[in-house]
Amino acid sequence: MGRRFVSIWLPYLATDWHGRRQPELRAQPLVLKAPVHNRMVVTAACPLAEKGGLCSGMALADARALLPSLRDRDDKPGLREQLLERIAEWCIRFTPVAAPDGTDGIVLDASGCAHLWGGEEHYLKDIVDRFNARGYTARAAMADTVGAAWALARYGKQALAERGQQRRALLPLPVSALRINTDTAERLHKLGLRRVKDILALPRPSLRRRFGEDLLKRLRQALGEEEEPFTGILPEAPWQERLPCIEPIVTRTGIEIALQRLLEMLCARLQREGKGLRTAHFRGYRIDGNVQGIEIATSRPTAQTEHLFHLFSLKLETIAPAEGIELFVIEAGSVEDRDPVQEQLWEKQAGGLEDPQLSELIDRLAGRLGATAVRRYLPAEHYWPERAFRVAAQLNEAPGATWKLDRPRPLQLLHPPERIEVAAPVPDYPPLHFRYRGQLHKIVRADGPERIEPEWWIRAGPHRDYYCVEDEQGRRYWVFREGHYEEGRMTWYLHGVFG
Repeated sequence: MGRRFVSIWLPYLATDWHGRRQPELRAQPLVLKAPVHNRMVVTAACPLAEKGGLCSGMALADARALLPSLRDRDDKPGLREQLLERIAEWCIRFTPVAAPDGTDGIVLDASGCAHLWGGEEHYLKDIVDRFNARGYTARAAMADTVGAAWALARYGKQALAERGQQRRALLPLPVSALRINTDTAERLHKLGLRRVKDILALPRPSLRRRFGEDLLKRLRQALGEEEEPFTGILPEAPWQERLPCIEPIVTRTGIEIALQRLLEMLCARLQREGKGLRTAHFRGYRIDGNVQGIEIATSRPTAQTEHLFHLFSLKLETIAPAEGIELFVIEAGSVEDRDPVQEQLWEKQAGGLEDPQLSELIDRLAGRLGATAVRRYLPAEHYWPERAFRVAAQLNEAPGATWKLDRPRPLQLLHPPERIEVAAPVPDYPPLHFRYRGQLHKIVRADGPERIEPEWWIRAGPHRDYYCVEDEQGRRYWVFREGHYEEGRMTWYLHGVFG
C-alpha cells in the first residue's frame, strides 16, 4: 500500500489565534501590523477585513480609511512558527507523523490512518471540523504526494485525489500550485502557461533551460516521480502503540481499559523480540488540546503486562480527563535485552518447590497469618466442581492428575452454591437475567450449556447444566441449572465468580 499525505492550509492562522484569545474580535474586521521602512503595514487580514478590500502589504493608514471600524494588533515575530509547531504536536491525534509546512500549513503522513475514521473522506472531514471547533479556518486535502496534497488544499475544488490519480487532479490547477516562487510564476503567466497541464505539454529540457531545475523538481515531487523528504516534528518512537477512541473517555475505568490494551500490544511485541522495557510513558490526548501523562521505571527489563499495569495504576489518579481523552499512546523510552529467566514460581528451573527460600517464606507467612493461611491445591479426579481439587499434604507433593483446561473455570467457587432467581427461556437457553442477594443482573453474553453429572459410585442426584454469563457491568458468573425441565424440578444456582 502506497503512502498518503494530508496538507492542512490555515489561511488566517495569526488572526484566528487572536480571535481565540479575544472572542469579541471574531465579529470585527481585524488586521495585524508591523513596521516596514518606517511605516505601519498590514501583514495579515481576517476574512471580514478581506471582504472590506484589505490585504497584506497595504499601509495601515489606508486600511483604516477604508474600514473605520478596523481593529489591529501587533504581528509578533515568530508567532506563526510557534503556533505551527504547537499545532503539529496537537495533530498527533490524527497520525504519528506531523510537521509544520511553511508559515500557513501542516502536513501529515496519513498512511494507514484513514480506516480508523471509516475512510478518507470522513478522515478529512474530522480534521477540518476539529480545527473549526478550535477557532481556526482550515482546508485539508489528501493525495499520494505532499506536493499534490498542498496544491489541492490551496487551489483545488476537490479535497481528495484517488490513489495514483494525482496527475489528473493537478492538471486544471494554476502553476502556482506547484510551490514555485513568485518570479517563476509571473514569467510562466507572461508566456501563457497558466495551468499545470500547459507545463506538462512542453518538453522538460526546454523547461529546464528557461526556468531552471527548481520548477522541474517541484513538478516531479507533485507527480510522485521524485521522493520528497519528510520528517515529523516528533520522531516516531520505535516502541510505541496508539489507541484512538471513537468517543472521548472520561472515566478511570475507560482509562484503565485503554492502558491494559496498549500494554498487551506493547508487551506482546517485546516478548516476540526478546526485549524488556526499563522506562515507559503513558499519555492521553484530551479534546481540548491538553496532554496528560505518567511515566514509570523498572529495576530490570520486563515485558510482564500485569506488573507494568500495577506500576501505572499507582499514578492513574493524576490523569485528569476533563471533557474527554480521544487518543492514548504508550511509549517505551528505554528498551533492553531481556534475560529468558523462569518467571513461574512453581517451575523447577526457578528452584521450584524444592527451593528452601520458598519454604522459609511460607513458614514466615504461616507464623504471622496462621497455619492455614497458606495452602497449595492440587487437581483431583472428580467431575463435580467442588470436589475437583484437594489440599496438598506437603509443599512438594506431586499432582496425580491435571487441571481441566478445555472449559473456562472461575477463580472463586461458592461453597455451597447459592440459590438464585432466574428468568430463562426453555429448554436449554441461558438466563435472560437473575437476581442474587436482592440485586438484578441482566445478561448480555452467555456461553453454554456444559453438562456435568455426579459420579454414580459416590452419590445419585440430578445433573447440572452450567453457563458462563456476563452482565451489563462486565462481571462474569458461573451459574447452573439443576434437574430436568420436563420433571418440573429445575433449580438455578450461582456457583462461581470469574476474576
